[in-house]
Amino acid sequence: MIPVLLLKNKGLVKSIKFKDHRYIGDPINAVKIFNDLKADELVFLDILASKEGRMISLDFVSKVGEEANMPFAVGGGISTIDDIQRIIAAGAEKVIINTQALNLNFIRQAADTFGSSTIVVCIDVKNKLFGTNQTWTLAGGKASGYTPFDFARLMQDNGVGELIVQSIEKDGMMEGYDIPLVKSVSEAVTIPVIALGGAGHLSHMKQAYTEAYANGLAAGSMFVYHGPRKGILINYPEKEEIIKLLAE
Repeated sequence: MIPVLLLKNKGLVKSIKFKDHRYIGDPINAVKIFNDLKADELVFLDILASKEGRMISLDFVSKVGEEANMPFAVGGGISTIDDIQRIIAAGAEKVIINTQALNLNFIRQAADTFGSSTIVVCIDVKNKLFGTNQTWTLAGGKASGYTPFDFARLMQDNGVGELIVQSIEKDGMMEGYDIPLVKSVSEAVTIPVIALGGAGHLSHMKQAYTEAYANGLAAGSMFVYHGPRKGILINYPEKEEIIKLLAE
């Protein structure tokens, strides 16, 4: 179970359908809390990096690397082999690529250089006209022309080791994952698939695990909000609770 934390102007934010960003707090403080809560893994995504033509801050990655007791992955504006080299050297275990995933030569070279397990692609999905699911880049601003199924197969064929499948329309709603979407991608590939977008309760995660065959269960709102009024309270379930839930 993986908390996904969004960065905007050096602060943590939470979005709804990739919009309406709400400030949550200091990211390094969040890392300290997730250390205490014994989270499995963390993901940090700089949501402005690609739009602003830059990479996620190496200084920030280094600070997380110094503080985090668990593996973590980062994404945001990663576009060169040198970018990946510096991020891994700063302490991240994996890099997450979205906008530059359309550059297949880069993806293949990255997988060959650092190993497939280091390269994760985030597939952001929303409907285009006539209800057709499309993969989008640039924080949901540009359609790629690929369906999630085709894009997932393309990424696997070019060496990507893991996929995050995110529904833009479910983002921040806390009403459950897009199960048909996650299932379609899980059935399209043999590499691990992480569900993201819409989780609000552990039962939603169980559904993605049992019905959509997700290998990993990621969420944002669920790990930073508490109660119907969405009070900010960083949280993470006990290991025993997770084991019991998924074993039922």
